[in-house]
Amino acid sequence: MRFGSRPNEAPVSDLCASLSSDELTDKRFHYWCIILAKVWAWEAANKSDWKDGFLFVGDELVLDFVNTRPVQDGEPTELLEDFGAVIRWFQAADLLNSQQAAALERQWEGTTVAQRAIKDLEDLREDFGGNPRVEGGRAIRRSTINELNGLMRVHPMLTRLTTNGTAYSTKLWFEVREPADLLAPLAHSAATLFAAGDRKRVRKCDNCALHFHDTSKKGTRRWCSMQLCGNRFKVAAYAARQRENR
Repeated sequence: MRFGSRPNEAPVSDLCASLSSDELTDKRFHYWCIILAKVWAWEAANKSDWKDGFLFVGDELVLDFVNTRPVQDGEPTELLEDFGAVIRWFQAADLLNSQQAAALERQWEGTTVAQRAIKDLEDLREDFGGNPRVEGGRAIRRSTINELNGLMRVHPMLTRLTTNGTAYSTKLWFEVREPADLLAPLAHSAATLFAAGDRKRVRKCDNCALHFHDTSKKGTRRWCSMQLCGNRFKVAAYAARQRENR
């Protein structure tokens, strides 16, 4: 499977047909089909991991942004190739609506200011994704704290009061006066994860190395998502056990 595209949704009959009857008894073959049917049904019900060619499996905004440079076949793959791709990611992340995204792309695409912003975004992604202290709960370096504070001072998140009938609540938002202001929600997300998140639960997928924050009750999540890697591991593990028992 290649990042940037949805997983193939092969019919269960095709998946079952790929299993050799020489290798499986009729009973095992039937059981395999049941397992694969459940895998296919789970994947069909969980397409929300993918939005406009981007993966959202991190359970934290900043981790989803780190995952825009996943590793394929041992090599990093850049999903944010230009300013237009950056804008599409922010729209897919529900940080910009379609009108805002279109206006920003028309105004800034191909400009030096946009290229500098892309470099700043890439630096934040690299610093965060490549920082071993993000995982495991170790103390964050003062230099990292100072950098985030500097970003949040120049590119702040703002708060507005909203109402729904007689109920009131506050909502975070940010103003994009220039492309670099796109750093605002990412810096805020990183700072919030450091301050309020359990970094002992910030991990990389056992299979594809995508980052995620394990918010499950038991805290034993091993995969980026059941759709992408979890079910495949379960099917592979079952096949291995069957081979051993033959």
